[in-house]
Amino acid sequence: MKRTIAGVMNWGAWGAKLHKDDLKELITSCIEGGVKTFDHADIYGGYTTEKDWGEAWGELDIPREQVEVISKCAICIPCDERPHYNIKHYNHSSQHIIESVHRSIENLQCDYLDEVLIHRPSPLMDPQEIGTAIEKLKKERLIRRCGVSNFTISQMELLRTELEIHSNQIEISLDHMDGMHDGTIDYCMTHGIEVQAWSPLGGGTLFKPSSDVRIVKLRSRLNQVAEKYGWTLDQMAYLFLLHHPARIRPVTGSSKWARIKVAAEAEDISISDEQWYEIWTAAQGNEVP
Repeated sequence: MKRTIAGVMNWGAWGAKLHKDDLKELITSCIEGGVKTFDHADIYGGYTTEKDWGEAWGELDIPREQVEVISKCAICIPCDERPHYNIKHYNHSSQHIIESVHRSIENLQCDYLDEVLIHRPSPLMDPQEIGTAIEKLKKERLIRRCGVSNFTISQMELLRTELEIHSNQIEISLDHMDGMHDGTIDYCMTHGIEVQAWSPLGGGTLFKPSSDVRIVKLRSRLNQVAEKYGWTLDQMAYLFLLHHPARIRPVTGSSKWARIKVAAEAEDISISDEQWYEIWTAAQGNEVP
């Protein structure tokens, strides 16, 4: 199984609006290409993408154990599917987490979640509430693991008083290296917490036309390194993450197999530490101290 994770956020109403047959084809292409982990969240597509994916998955004759299914919960967004919400907010109560997992499993038609992530931390987060929900869900074999997303070191420490954290999905890219500098990744490595990287291509920042001088200069520096070694820019962005000793798992954002495949195939390319620092220097705009 590849380390690359297929992020599903843009497959549905929030992005490509793929129809069932297109979803079936994309899911199949991912699995055949070794990308067997799919990253969901209940809110994606305004609470519709999980169901769309599940309807496609349900028509595929693929054993459940061949894939890993991740979903997230705890963000509440007012929309057509949730008209009773008055404002975007977080809900980390045991009841909400349990209900969310049950609903995700039903929508995804997947029997259980390999991992549920707490999508965002909250000032009102009670680790005992979360721990109670996770313990119940594990006992009922509805989830195998629990992780978090966008959590700081102190927030992980708070939650670890009540439960084991398997992973932390954070934003990491050539344009967003905070996790490498603020101790978050160090903490994850120290405690055996898997690091997953959302927006590994910087949300497309490096590829879209821009009048932002900073982005233009960043892209120019990165292209020089990529051209030197015959890499594409997106390939280099994945190589940078994959070479890190934390064994970072990139979560792709594309709805096209050709783009997802770039990340998967980058796993078969080795780079040296010196090349990694060339990329780092180009991204930062200065040498290491």
